[in-house]
Amino acid sequence: MRVLHVLDHSIPLHSGYTFRTRSILREQRALGWDTFHVTGAKQNSGEQREETVDGLHFYRTPVSTGPLARLPVLNQKAVIDGLTRRLAEIIPQVKPDILHAHSPSLNAVAALRAGKRFGIPVVYEVRAFWEDAAVDHGTSSENGLRYRATRALETWALRRADAVTTICEGLRRDIVARGIPAEKVTVIPNAVDIDKFSVGGSADQELRTQLGLQGARLVGFIGSFYAYEGLDILLRAVPQLVQDAPDLRVLLVGGGPQDAQLRQLAQDLGILDKVVFTGRVPHDQVQKYYDLLDVLVYPRLSMRLTDLVTPLKPLEAMAQGRILAASDVGGHLELIADGKTGVLFKADDPASLAEKVGALLRAETLWPALRAAGRHYVESERNWRVSVARYQAIYGRLARQAPGRSVESQAA
Repeated sequence: MRVLHVLDHSIPLHSGYTFRTRSILREQRALGWDTFHVTGAKQNSGEQREETVDGLHFYRTPVSTGPLARLPVLNQKAVIDGLTRRLAEIIPQVKPDILHAHSPSLNAVAALRAGKRFGIPVVYEVRAFWEDAAVDHGTSSENGLRYRATRALETWALRRADAVTTICEGLRRDIVARGIPAEKVTVIPNAVDIDKFSVGGSADQELRTQLGLQGARLVGFIGSFYAYEGLDILLRAVPQLVQDAPDLRVLLVGGGPQDAQLRQLAQDLGILDKVVFTGRVPHDQVQKYYDLLDVLVYPRLSMRLTDLVTPLKPLEAMAQGRILAASDVGGHLELIADGKTGVLFKADDPASLAEKVGALLRAETLWPALRAAGRHYVESERNWRVSVARYQAIYGRLARQAPGRSVESQAA
């Protein structure tokens, strides 16, 4: 089986998107498949046309410099056109059996064009609806013209793909509600590299001292500071939390678009002495910060994006046997069993967060069972080997159904 993956971006860039991709490719290769990989112009590789990273070879698409690339909306057409041309160059070289396009729909449109030209079936994998992400980032308004156009293009691609995969049940339900046959849509859930996570790491006391956190109990968050993560809800809960636990401190590890606003909010709330912002830390140091925390908090806001999409971070926490509390948005409800693998609080509600996290801190006798249940869940259901195995039936069916074709003759 030869599979050409069509991607928005990849390693060496770091994101949940690139980490999922890397895990998929590794497991597919372990199954004996040949995988090939191309990224669109949004990788921003300049004129670089090929690159090898961590043993994976990527074809790159040069950034368009034409007049369309400088115009709003039309620049997205330039991305599609550039990727379509790049696929026409790559396909005769690698001769794939399957084209596997990953979000956003720009990649799917280019892959569908190439699939039609070369007679190759197309799988489209929806990782999120990017129109919803644009609303959170402030580049689009819900149900505005750009939002509706992006949604329409997404639906167009879903209807024309030979098979659709997605990362969670929330997205699957939304896809089916658009009129896509349920039997056409398969969930390939997010998972973790279970072998990379161990249980029972001990806190680095030197690091604790450097951060001025000696003797404190710690709750916190490690990741990117996007608005939808709801970290302002965590900060607004701090005054109530420290009333019952004066030794409590909040550790926020990372950075992002909301960094300055969160620091200002901590000052406005008068809790700067209760919160430590570390800024971004080197990837190989992140584990040390996990080991400091007593409770990890994921206070995602309630919106379409978070109700439909499951995050990776809670799974990584469970893989380490961590204690976690999260808002009751749909994406978390798919992952966390309240009171069994973690604790859920009402989304967008600082008082509920403070109540549930406070109760969790007072119930340490329950922690061993929570740790064990979370670890068991990812070991048995949310590891990449189990998740990626679901592609076998999809690829096999499409390869059998594909008409006989000669890539060489189609390219002529």
